[in-house]
Amino acid sequence: MTLRQEHQHAPSEFRLPADIDWHMLDKSKFFLLGAALFSGVSGMLYPVVVLKTRQQVVMAAVSSPHSCASLGLDILRREGVRGFYKGFSTSLAGTIPARALYMSTLEITKSSVGSLLATKAAGGMSEPAAAAVANAAAGLTASIAAQLVWTPIDVVSQRLMVQGGEQGGLSTRRYAGGLDAFKKIVKADGLPGLYRGFGMSILTYAPSNALWWASYCVTQRSVWMSLGYKVGNNDSQIAAAPPSSRVVVLVQGLSAASAGGISALVTTPFDTIKTRLQVLGNDGTKPPTVMQTVQTLVKEGGWKACYRGLGARWASMSLSATTTITTYEFIKRLSAKAEE
Repeated sequence: MTLRQEHQHAPSEFRLPADIDWHMLDKSKFFLLGAALFSGVSGMLYPVVVLKTRQQVVMAAVSSPHSCASLGLDILRREGVRGFYKGFSTSLAGTIPARALYMSTLEITKSSVGSLLATKAAGGMSEPAAAAVANAAAGLTASIAAQLVWTPIDVVSQRLMVQGGEQGGLSTRRYAGGLDAFKKIVKADGLPGLYRGFGMSILTYAPSNALWWASYCVTQRSVWMSLGYKVGNNDSQIAAAPPSSRVVVLVQGLSAASAGGISALVTTPFDTIKTRLQVLGNDGTKPPTVMQTVQTLVKEGGWKACYRGLGARWASMSLSATTTITTYEFIKRLSAKAEE
């Protein structure tokens, strides 16, 4: 029996996880599982975010930049394990609504743009290209929407992350917690203080998400097709049987890590500038402009200073991308409505 015949005699047709669209999901289960599982993912990756943030705001004029290892040991020695989780409760409280907004915007946009492009498929755009465009548009839109929630949470949690450190250039203002930081920021700078660096956040995360989702889509489709599985409407690629769960996770993880590493390399300078805008200059003085921040960074360590924290961010984004996408696709599979 040929591979095509075996596929035709299979009890059910295999659908790749990436093909589970918005209308196929049980929304209540999708959001409930997403909140629970992504909270766990955030807790696992938070120490790396703390390391990255502290590296980006350290002043070379006071002391030489710390490596991830030395900085981690310094935090552990001076502040204990709790030092790696400063601001985590605030970050977690914002992550749940931000993730919900991100996931719903992502799936709705992906389905809408995908359907629109599918109706124009005869116009010359191939199905793989249309899928990549739909994913890029979804990532871009979802990122912009989520920043409305994430930016204030970033501002507050990053202030908490850096306080109490001994490295030069860190925040000297002491906050009792997330609510106290929120009140003091609003009192000092008004509501705009919570959105400091919003423009840089958009420049950092919107292109990064568009690039990531497009790269992930293309990479995953290429891997599946090379293994002989049917992807989208390409009937020339038929596999004998659905892949095992281990193979699915491996393909998704490798595709996600690759896309995350590329995004980190491209967007780290924007992230460094954004972090500085959000953390430094919070002592009541006028906050620095983007140009002043860039000039300060270049003065401290040349253009290489804009890539301060690249190692931690590369690791964070690659690990985050791998765990996030495998968790995300797992949630979609669990939330898929039963076929009638």
